[in-house]
Amino acid sequence: MSIYDFEVKNIKGEIVSLNEYKGQVLLIVNSAIKCGFTPQYNELTEIYNEFKDEGFTILDFPCNQFNKQAPGTGEEIAETCRATFLVQYPIFEKIDVNGENEDPLYTYLKQQQPFVDITGKGARKLKFVVKMTDRHYKDNDNIKWNFTKFLVDREGNVVRRFEPTESLEDVKAKIKELL
Repeated sequence: MSIYDFEVKNIKGEIVSLNEYKGQVLLIVNSAIKCGFTPQYNELTEIYNEFKDEGFTILDFPCNQFNKQAPGTGEEIAETCRATFLVQYPIFEKIDVNGENEDPLYTYLKQQQPFVDITGKGARKLKFVVKMTDRHYKDNDNIKWNFTKFLVDREGNVVRRFEPTESLEDVKAKIKELL
């Protein structure tokens, strides 16, 4: 099994094969438009614009599982992202990234890059918030919050997991290595 074996739904509900992205470096992110990390959209847009012509794209999966910070339909979220943050990369239908209705893509991503720790600026605060809903968060591979990112190389290998508090400069540096 590889990343290219998965199908997801775009914001119109149409099935999209991730095989369409074969040969590209991908950054897969679960997002929310009403989250404290939402300003990351600005940096993600900058990173996308810098590297899109080199075979890089971001795949954005809105998720409403963390404090209901992704209200509305996928189309409404995409409209907000495009108008407010000038997002041009693909935004897909809202999904669950944990639990009973977890999207199979995220089951795979978490198997390939398990949770290690929450690090970076704001890590202490995020650990406190996460612990309120999952006392045993350190002992599972669940997505801990919005804007967790998975980096996929050109061969489809999931090479790195970035927690929301990790620097986007570090993400950018790792993308440069893969390009």
